[in-house]
Amino acid sequence: MDFSLLNEALESKSYEKVADFCDELMLQAAAQGITFQDEWPYSIHLLGHLYINDVNSARFLWKSIPSPVKETRPEVVAVWKIGQRLWTRDYAGVHEAIRGFNWSPDVINFVAAFSEKYTKKMFDLLVSAYSTISVTDTALFLGMSEEDATNSRLDSGPCFSDADCKEAACC
Repeated sequence: MDFSLLNEALESKSYEKVADFCDELMLQAAAQGITFQDEWPYSIHLLGHLYINDVNSARFLWKSIPSPVKETRPEVVAVWKIGQRLWTRDYAGVHEAIRGFNWSPDVINFVAAFSEKYTKKMFDLLVSAYSTISVTDTALFLGMSEEDATNSRLDSGPCFSDADCKEAACC
């Protein structure tokens, strides 16, 4: 199989294109009757759907992955663990799933980009939803320690509640 477009997207960090490339390649292989399951980059494909926030497609892809692949590729299972946490809206669990696996060189940059994008999305959600929030809740949503949440808070972020103002800089 020719994964050159996929490899180019990964090298150029065009992660938003990965799911579409993988979907198209999978359809082409299936239409041509090519057996692809053994060499298919399921981790990257799943992560591509998660990166564009298409958890439904990731879920259906997970269901279509053959059991032997799930049993022999722990990285595929680790990516799906991220998907499960997204599905259940377990915000802290997403970060735990990301940190809880030793990612291969093939996907580590993609996972880091996803983590950064997800953390920014959670921060934007906090900014739009809260005018005041505790340091503890902020740390939970952003998947970091309370100290890191306090130190990395942007000026445009929400104020911390009065109980936390003794330790944190408030607006």
